[in-house]
Amino acid sequence: MVMTDLQEVKNPETAVAVEDIGKEKVEALQDSIQELGVMVKEREALSNEVIDDGERINMEITNFLEENKIKNPEDPVEVQERSALRRKKVEICELQLNEKINCWRDIALLKKELRDKEKELSERESRLNMLNGILESDGENVMKGGIE
Repeated sequence: MVMTDLQEVKNPETAVAVEDIGKEKVEALQDSIQELGVMVKEREALSNEVIDDGERINMEITNFLEENKIKNPEDPVEVQERSALRRKKVEICELQLNEKINCWRDIALLKKELRDKEKELSERESRLNMLNGILESDGENVMKGGIE
């Protein structure tokens, strides 16, 4: 005998199995959403740390240059060393700017994925609630002797 989909759903064991599968998927999505939220915060923290380190290094270079004024402006080695330190400051600023851009890009991608997961979670919860409503109403009808 071939069972219809409705007859399979009426079976209490099957109904519980369907509900469990739905709950597992919802829970997995909730976990994924939490992980994405943590990843966004960690990425922001990492970016702030990189930028703060760059600021600290730039400040150290600036302080070093201020404390060690050029003694002999004619000495090419001394001028070259000071120029190299200034170039390092520029490189650090470039790295900081690139980090800000990369952080923004990474967070935008993570937030997009987060929105997608939240949308999927909402849809799954809606379907699960609808399925539970159908199962409950069919169960009540079967007990009353209505649908069989």
